[in-house]
Amino acid sequence: MKKLFPFLKPYRFQLIIGPFFKLSEAILELLIPTIMALLIDNGVNAGNRDYIIKIGILMLIIATFGVLFAYICQYSASLASQGFGTDVRNAMFKKIGAFSFAQLDKFGTPSLINRITGDVNQLQSAVAMLIRLVIRAPFLCVGGLVMAMAIDLRLSIIFMIVIPLFIVVLFLVMFKAVPLYQSVQKKLDKLTLVLRENLSGVRVIRAFAGVKREKKRFNDKNTDYADTAVRVGRIAALTNPVTTIIMNLAAIAVIYYGGIRVNTGHLSQGEVIAFINYITQILNAMIIVANLVILYTKAYASAIRVGEVLSEDAEITYGAADAMPASDTAVELKGVSLTYPKSKLPSVENINLTIKTGETVGIIGGTGSGKTTLVSLIPRFYDATEGEVRIFGENVKSYSEVALRGGIAIVQQRAALFSGTVADNLRMAKADATEEEMRKAADTAQATEFIDRLEDGFNTHISQGGNNLSGGQKQRITIARALIKNSPILILDDSASALDYATDASLRRAIKENTSSQTVIIVSQRVNSVKDADKIAVMDDGRIVGFGTHSELVKSCEIYREICYSQEQLEEGFENEE
Repeated sequence: MKKLFPFLKPYRFQLIIGPFFKLSEAILELLIPTIMALLIDNGVNAGNRDYIIKIGILMLIIATFGVLFAYICQYSASLASQGFGTDVRNAMFKKIGAFSFAQLDKFGTPSLINRITGDVNQLQSAVAMLIRLVIRAPFLCVGGLVMAMAIDLRLSIIFMIVIPLFIVVLFLVMFKAVPLYQSVQKKLDKLTLVLRENLSGVRVIRAFAGVKREKKRFNDKNTDYADTAVRVGRIAALTNPVTTIIMNLAAIAVIYYGGIRVNTGHLSQGEVIAFINYITQILNAMIIVANLVILYTKAYASAIRVGEVLSEDAEITYGAADAMPASDTAVELKGVSLTYPKSKLPSVENINLTIKTGETVGIIGGTGSGKTTLVSLIPRFYDATEGEVRIFGENVKSYSEVALRGGIAIVQQRAALFSGTVADNLRMAKADATEEEMRKAADTAQATEFIDRLEDGFNTHISQGGNNLSGGQKQRITIARALIKNSPILILDDSASALDYATDASLRRAIKENTSSQTVIIVSQRVNSVKDADKIAVMDDGRIVGFGTHSELVKSCEIYREICYSQEQLEEGFENEE
């Protein structure tokens, strides 16, 4: 909760001026019943027309100022709440951008989306109500009670009995509802996860005739969410009827005993009407307070979720080195191990690997052998739990984020493209890239041929996630995006898995010809993709079990021989073509 208070500081003026004018409006509203009593007793009952006109003009002036004060308050509330929400979302987005992959895994994408949208919207509403109603409603309750006491102290005892009952009801609702609202938000996260998986994987679901199964899965999560929401809704729904019953019973008591007081001469007709008006004001204010309790119960649950993100310190902090020095060794891993959070066994263990500057090194191994985990340590997507990673002789932790990201280009397994043009996606790596540079990178990535066939070439629009392109086309664009960066280190993490053998071979030849000054790391499960590398690291069960050239490993590494043997039958024709 404390993490959110600084976001209100820029709007201190609105937080002061808004409630001030709302309070001024409430004061004017409290005067109306008393003025109405004077109008009835001294004007209507006395038949004094001039007095009626004079009081009517006064009430019109009060109403005009009330509207003006309400407008100023509403405007202040809009500025403060929208500005607060915008600032919180910006801060959350910046914070999420600094999270390590492990922290992103911890929260989960659906949960982060809900927190930065739904939860922040809930907090925006809370800020708006803070300015508009949090002071006004209680003030009308207290002010109405004081004005009623000023008219008749004995009759106002009814309010002193009713208000504690009202507070007890609100406390019980809040006590029951807060944990349930937190549960509702968590179940909404799970529902969003299922929805996101279904929308992104709709082709797979239909291909495996899983629509019926996924409908049931979505229905189960949706029903669970709805049941919890209905449960908390029932509790919240009790608030208004219970409080209305309490206040209406109070109104009945006031009318009954007020009539007796009029008959005994202790109250005038105008004073009874004023007293009833104050009852109405208090009733309305109490109902608003009840709704505010529900609103702030939701906001409290949302504030905890938003605060969890804002209070999460980035696990990865960067150093001060803003440039990578010249060195004969590009990458060096010394006794490196990594154990993922909530995992009992390390994904990679005791890795020792040295890659010389300008070398092309292949990393091969079976599924789950730790290849991707290993290369993820180089750009610090994850920090090693043991050992040290060095880039050009310096600890990877000593580099600034700009230096590290500028010095390493990586193409990950999953080809990630963004909505925009082909050129927009390529310029993510280099904002000022010329058309000539983009074409050169696309040539190397074997992408020019299909890009030129597109309707608008490099200006062709790409839909979200590149859904209007094939898997191989998406991979080639992501490779071109990494190449255009021209970083000292280039990592290709199984980035050609969707390419046919001929295109893959052409791609490898082009990369070798155009990246002679770069250190290239190629991760693959295909022997043909790595066999021409200067050195090959063979991984098995999180360890490097062989390191050397293709011919050396065929003789010395049994696991590498097994991989070669298993793929010779599949790739024999391709090898003969080469």
